Amino acid sequence: MSRSILFLCTGNSARSVMAEAILRAWGGERFMAFSAGSRPTGQVNPFALAQLRAEGILVAGLRSKSWDEFADAAPMDLVITVCDAAAAEACPVVFGDFIRSHWGLPDPAGVEGSDADKAAAFAHAYAIVKVRVRALLALPEQLWQDRRMLQQALDRIGHLLPPAATP
Repeated sequence: MSRSILFLCTGNSARSVMAEAILRAWGGERFMAFSAGSRPTGQVNPFALAQLRAEGILVAGLRSKSWDEFADAAPMDLVITVCDAAAAEACPVVFGDFIRSHWGLPDPAGVEGSDADKAAAFAHAYAIVKVRVRALLALPEQLWQDRRMLQQALDRIGHLLPPAATP
């Protein structure tokens, strides 16, 4: 059974797009991955594209898009917000009969400084998303039949960090 997952943030230029691309690359037939933003920037951040390419993830077809594109689409099974509420970034609010989870992480597109500083921020965001998508893919199939247990597992995944990022 294929499950539809929407990664949602504000600008849909970095975090959500990376999550979409990673899940598309690794999810096979099990998942259909999408991303969108409540206020899309209109273009995928070049540092996000460079990071994905460096990791061997295909970037063809990736684009910054509004969540309005999904209003009349087939219902999602899961919506994951990736905005950074800790930085007072407003997360989109969505309604529907799907499971919601929050996997907040800092926006690498907001990093200022040299290109090396920006690239490092995108590499760090990619590492976080990668750990979380791997954990999502590792969830046992039977867990998807129990919404409460699935919700708890997804919420735990939203706190995972790569080993180098652990304080």
